[in-house]
Amino acid sequence: MKPCIGVYLSEPVAARLAVAAKSPGATKSAIIEAALAHFLDPDRNIKEASIDRRLSAIHRNLEQLHDDVRMVSETVALQARFLLAVTPPLAAADQPNACTLGLARFDEFASQVTRRVNLGTSLIKETIERVNSTEREHVATEPVGPEALTRSTHPEQKAGATTVAGNKPQTPHSAGGAWCEHEPDSRAEQTIRGAISRFALPPWRATAQQRSRAFNADWLLIFRVFLPFVAAYYLSFLFRNINATIAGPLTFEFGLGADELGLLTSIYFLTFAAAQIPIGILLDRYGPRRIQSVVLLAAAAGAALFAIADNVLLLLLGRALIGLGVSAALMAGLKAVVLWFPAEQVPMLNGLMVMLAALGGVTGTLPAEYLLVSVGWRGLFELLAIASAGCALAIFLVVPEAAGSLAAKGTTIGLRMIYADPRFWRLAPLSASCIGTAWALQGLWAAQWFSDVEGLDRSGLLRNLFAMAIALSAGALVLGVAAQKLRRYGIGPQALLGSVAILFFAAQLAIILRAPLPSSAPWIIIAAAGAATVLSGAILFDFFPKELGGRANAALNVFHIGYAFVVQSLLGFVLQHWTPEHGHYPEVAYQTAFAVNLAVQVGAWFWFIRRVPGTKQLR
Repeated sequence: MKPCIGVYLSEPVAARLAVAAKSPGATKSAIIEAALAHFLDPDRNIKEASIDRRLSAIHRNLEQLHDDVRMVSETVALQARFLLAVTPPLAAADQPNACTLGLARFDEFASQVTRRVNLGTSLIKETIERVNSTEREHVATEPVGPEALTRSTHPEQKAGATTVAGNKPQTPHSAGGAWCEHEPDSRAEQTIRGAISRFALPPWRATAQQRSRAFNADWLLIFRVFLPFVAAYYLSFLFRNINATIAGPLTFEFGLGADELGLLTSIYFLTFAAAQIPIGILLDRYGPRRIQSVVLLAAAAGAALFAIADNVLLLLLGRALIGLGVSAALMAGLKAVVLWFPAEQVPMLNGLMVMLAALGGVTGTLPAEYLLVSVGWRGLFELLAIASAGCALAIFLVVPEAAGSLAAKGTTIGLRMIYADPRFWRLAPLSASCIGTAWALQGLWAAQWFSDVEGLDRSGLLRNLFAMAIALSAGALVLGVAAQKLRRYGIGPQALLGSVAILFFAAQLAIILRAPLPSSAPWIIIAAAGAATVLSGAILFDFFPKELGGRANAALNVFHIGYAFVVQSLLGFVLQHWTPEHGHYPEVAYQTAFAVNLAVQVGAWFWFIRRVPGTKQLR
């Protein structure tokens, strides 16, 4: 029998209890008992504390969301006001082209938003963290030196928002002035304003003094960053193509067959390809200055070993070390351009870099022949060893250190993201088969074709190789400028690469079918197509953030170099199946080998033009 206890209640509580007891199945005693049981529950405090913690977490998240929305709204409003304040009126005749360009930019914007979302990091938080980690007083007052060069092309524009007591940025009216009267009410908005105020001034709003300082900073970057990496890439081209010039002396001195000559030349590409992924990771982590200066010493050692070799094994080892030593040349140059120069200048600078570096291929023809006459091929490689060591030292001493904020994080994630991207696998087969073939043919088998099939003497052979080297250099500049200009009309580097590939196929077909053309004409087109790395680099720059630039280029360069190795060595093994006549392989041997390789490239082109699910059509 339950004990009977008297309970005294206030009139309001008693009234509420009476109302509750009118519910079906409820009594006053049962309600009071349930209330006491809940009150006396020993786990009640723990449960209530857990609920309080969850509610507090939800409250904090809502506050953070509210702050984020305010920052985004304020950023969009400030950007809109800035653009409206500085954008000149557009003539009616220019509106159709503007609409076309706007549509292309919107498509690119949408693809980059998708890429950022897939990356899993917030761009606005990255910006806030990066700006907060910068000492504004130092940035505003420092001279143009190594550290300043790593952060901006125009140091005076980085100092566009100076700081005063209280850390309130005072933005000059010349910077647009549209937000000068707005006083930030939070540190987050203050940070956003600081970032926006650092945007470069439009050329028509900059003063003469600012333009002069910007011009000087640009040229300082050219001499301290661009040209040293161009020199390293120049040596890479020279080493790649020099065997075509010295093939005769090497064959005579060591008694090399076609298969041995192909292996000796292509071993360069094998070690080059094997080093691409590690070099790409190191470039993203430590920057192009350190990696290029160290790796280039291997090329110096390889050239020295090649110069003193007295057997084929030492020649192979020296050539392999050379391939390893110049394996970072292209990627380091592309990475340096992305790090130190504005994004809109990247395609043109890439083309200019390849054009200047391709002069190394020019040097490997007639100029190298003149040196062969005076110092021999061994003396030539001794000079190349000295030049490689000097270039490595110059890069280490002259090039400024890259900003630490661009160091790679999450290497495994970066490589996984690159290799899991279907757009990469649409690009890689065509880029590798075309560019790799162009390199392999220009580096060795073009010279053999001119000698065996065209019957040219050494003087005529070298003239054709010289023309091909000039074509490669000019092609790089033409493709770089074309990629930059065509973007304004909504035509991206992907469409341009597909068109260049068709022209490349036609040139090879003309050689295979022996079309009635000058002997050098199709080979000039083939050499120029080797500069399509300019387009591949621009495509990768569109696909992936610049923090992954080294690894993305390395991932693709593995295919470029690997395919060049396969083509250069396999063509030698195919030719070996025919018996040389008076020291020359027959025309049908070359036609068969070239035709099989062309079929692979055409298949890669059809794969390239197909639409990948979830991506837009080629532009």
